[in-house]
Amino acid sequence: MPPRSSPGVLASARREPNASGAGPFHEMLEEVRREVDARLARLFEHKLSEGRSLGPDVTALIDAIRDLTMRGGKRFRPALLFAAYHAVEDEAPDAIAFEAGAALELLQTYLLVHDDWMDQDDVRRGGPAVHAMMARHHGSRAAGDAAGVLAGDYAAALALEVLAGAGASGDRMVQAALLFARIQQDAICGQELDLGGKAKDIETMHDLKSGSYTVRGPMLLGATLAGASPAVTTRLLRFAHPLGIAFQLRDDLLGAYGDPGHTGKPRGSDIRAGKRTALFDEAVARTAPNERSWLVQTVHRRSATDSEVNDIVALYERCGARQAVERKLDQLVKKAVESLEGARLSRRGTSWLVAAAAALTAREH
Repeated sequence: MPPRSSPGVLASARREPNASGAGPFHEMLEEVRREVDARLARLFEHKLSEGRSLGPDVTALIDAIRDLTMRGGKRFRPALLFAAYHAVEDEAPDAIAFEAGAALELLQTYLLVHDDWMDQDDVRRGGPAVHAMMARHHGSRAAGDAAGVLAGDYAAALALEVLAGAGASGDRMVQAALLFARIQQDAICGQELDLGGKAKDIETMHDLKSGSYTVRGPMLLGATLAGASPAVTTRLLRFAHPLGIAFQLRDDLLGAYGDPGHTGKPRGSDIRAGKRTALFDEAVARTAPNERSWLVQTVHRRSATDSEVNDIVALYERCGARQAVERKLDQLVKKAVESLEGARLSRRGTSWLVAAAAALTAREH
């Protein structure tokens, strides 16, 4: 049984939830990134070799997936998996977690490919989205969109293949595969709620769409592969749920106020796509009827001008929506960190999780 979480680590995080020293997490993140990237690079080299025998169209599809997957991914998800994995069993072999982390990155690629196609965003991570790359290859927007759907499906299949080869024992592998399928289902359900814009509870939508595969899913996957008990799994869920929502709140803020040079996406893309963000909900609750009507109409118009987007961003600031979201984010991080108090997790793993809470919610991209 691992020693209990260090109270000193938790106390410092409670004092400064978004500045609690993310150094330990970033050091581990760099190692995870190197290992995961190396595995992904070998996988794509092999798949491209297979694809060439099927012709240039298949080769272009695989190459587009590789391009996006290897283009500047932060690898936060594999790092969270790794942290939870070693929080449960400090001496567990690293290789299993690295392989599962690579599978998570491929799952994310699948979700990003489809998300960009649905939003008709042609830019991702500072480069072309996959459907845009395939449109250039085929010389047709319609063919590029269709190939983008196939590319996302291919990435999802690759993710499952990599997870199945991670090397975990039989029972743990079965549970990990079931969890992996649930992560994908939750993300799809959250995307559908976002697409329709009719979610009754925006936090539920965020938890399904982003929390499922950004925080909760990776952590539970790591814990499952390490053989976590039900009690430990429950404690990790209490940490992951508010942190996943906080992560999405930071995404909402970055979508409106982030530097496109850091985020890799055009400023205001969430506004033009008509996404229901926490900023939008807060502004609707805080504005007068005439401003509220203008806001609702403009947010749902893809042809909104840069000036109109800037006016919406200014409105979020002026009515207090931005400040309200920032306060909520800090409260969620505190709640997440406090949930680790007394948990039977390794000290090393706990320090990584606490630092991750800071790193994930104070990021600039």
